[in-house]
Amino acid sequence: MKSFNIPEFYRSPIISKIKNLRKADDPKKADHSPTLLDFGNVQFLIARHFGFCYGVENAVEISFRAIEENPGKRIFLLSQMIHNPEVNNDLVSRGVRFLMDTGGNQVIPWSELKSDDIVIIPAFGTTLEIERQLRDIGIEPQHYNTTCPFVERVWKKSAQLGNGDYTIIIHGKPNHEETRATFSHSVGESPVLVVKDIHESRKVGDYMLGKLNKEEFMSLFSARLSDGFDAEKHLQKVGVINQTTMLASETQEIADHFRDVMKEKFGEAEIKNHFADTRDTLCYATNENQNATYGLLKEDADIAVVVGGYNSSNTSHLVELCERKFATYFIKDETEINSAENIRHYDLHSHAMKESDSWLPASKPARIILTSGASCPDSVVDRVLQKLLTYYPGSKSTEEVLARLQSNL
Repeated sequence: MKSFNIPEFYRSPIISKIKNLRKADDPKKADHSPTLLDFGNVQFLIARHFGFCYGVENAVEISFRAIEENPGKRIFLLSQMIHNPEVNNDLVSRGVRFLMDTGGNQVIPWSELKSDDIVIIPAFGTTLEIERQLRDIGIEPQHYNTTCPFVERVWKKSAQLGNGDYTIIIHGKPNHEETRATFSHSVGESPVLVVKDIHESRKVGDYMLGKLNKEEFMSLFSARLSDGFDAEKHLQKVGVINQTTMLASETQEIADHFRDVMKEKFGEAEIKNHFADTRDTLCYATNENQNATYGLLKEDADIAVVVGGYNSSNTSHLVELCERKFATYFIKDETEINSAENIRHYDLHSHAMKESDSWLPASKPARIILTSGASCPDSVVDRVLQKLLTYYPGSKSTEEVLARLQSNL
């Protein structure tokens, strides 16, 4: 796989070394068990896969190249390049400005842009409408386009579905940049419907099987449909694609649900005429990170710490998985750790920050799970680990622990 020119300050002496050791020991990534770092009075279980993925490294490289190649020019990002505050703040500190927020609301009017301005397309991609808007100004959107190749693969699948006269069902968060982009790239190919989870998918299935009337269906999904969507006509033949950062198991559950609906409605013999198999739209990095988290769930630990941006979809799903078994703390970086007695962390359920006291385990050795989202730099995870170590005086040195790890692999 291609290697990218990533700024050295995003790498780390601990986490990056662990990744390189595991890669050398398990090049095919078949082992999803975590790496144990035993510091004596505290042990860290480091997820097998986490941090910058192919698409994020591609976006980081292109964004920093845009800055280097255009001294003196105004440089804009359509919205956050990836959902990580450290990376976005680094770009802002170098003069990059955001045109829109993550909800698609304009921050800087299009009228302020000039043809010699530089605009970077974020890793989530963008809509065809925005691409046309940029070209009308005289800006070529493909010049610094950081759209993840795996997002573009989903768009190619939507085109294939459209060519087969399938209606496209997108599993994604309706207001997420990637889902909006995928919707835009799909509506020219086929009728489109967005569902955010399995519960909404079951409602759609109920309508398809005559268990929900059209008025109820439209009241639930009218804002998630392409123009001219005819529910009676366009739900006879469907295929599922996804926002690549969604929980892979839920995308598969949704696809399996619609396959079962079509089987019930038309019979097994006719299933291929009414349902398209689209498993290949699941992102490899999302799968690897989630499989590594399932590997963590097989372990015994006192707490889990998940590091990443609070608006990061893929990170939030790792938190959801860890919460199934462990007391889990979702933090953006080490600054949220106030002391051994207090931590600020993001609560997915209330969508708000909260503080917890007496959060670090008193048991010896304490066992702490540590992982991060696909947009989080290794350097941030490294800083979290090193700050946690300060609360366990008398721990072994990182040099000793890494040397022992290397000798055991």
